[in-house]
Amino acid sequence: MISAHLLAVYIAALFVVYAVPGPDMALILQTSIGRGMRSGFAAAGGLGLARATHVTLSACGVAALLRSAPWLYDVVRYGGAVYLAWVGIQIFRSPVFALPEGGNEGGNAAGIANPGVRPLRAAFVKGLLTNLLNPKALLFCSVLLPQFVRPEAGPVALQMVELGLVLLAIGACFDVMYAIGAARIAGWMRAHPLAQTLQRWTFSAALIGFALRLSLD
Repeated sequence: MISAHLLAVYIAALFVVYAVPGPDMALILQTSIGRGMRSGFAAAGGLGLARATHVTLSACGVAALLRSAPWLYDVVRYGGAVYLAWVGIQIFRSPVFALPEGGNEGGNAAGIANPGVRPLRAAFVKGLLTNLLNPKALLFCSVLLPQFVRPEAGPVALQMVELGLVLLAIGACFDVMYAIGAARIAGWMRAHPLAQTLQRWTFSAALIGFALRLSLD
C-alpha cells in the first residue's frame, strides 16, 4: 500500500494538473453550456474511459513503446491534433448552444429534459476521442504514476491500480464540477447574445490552440 504522505503528494499533484486549462476542460465546458448538464456528464464519462485506458496501457508498458517508436507517437499525436482542430472548427461554425449533430437539450439550461440517446452518445464519443487521441495523456500517466510507486511498499501492480483509481476519481470530480458549473451559467448566457458568441469563439480557439500545440511540440 502507498503511504499516506506519498498519497497526499500525489493527490495534490493531480489537483494542480486537472485545474490547468486543457482540451478536456474546454470540451466539458463547451458541451455543458451548449447542450446541458447531462451531455456534460456524458462527455465526462468518455474522458473517464479514455483515462482508464491510458492508465491500463501505461501499466502494461505501451507508453514505453511510444517513446521508443517516434513514428508511432507522431501518428497518434497528429491524429489527435486533427481531431481537436475539427471539434474546434465545428464549435466555431455551430449555431448558439448547438453542435452539428443536434440542438440544445430541450432548451433547458441544466439539461433536465430528456436529450435523447444520440446527443448523449455523441458527447460521450467526443470526450473519449479527445483524450484517447492525445498521446501526451498516455505519456503523462507513464511518467507520473511510476514516481509514486515504491517496490518495498508491496506489489507494484497493486500500487499502480491504487494510483490509477485515485487519478480516475479526482478527474471525474473535476469533470462533474466543470459540467455543473458550466450548465448553471447557460441560462445567463442565453440572455446575453454577445456572451454566447464570445463563449463559442473562446472555446473554439482554445481547442484549435491545443491542437496546434500538440502537433508542434
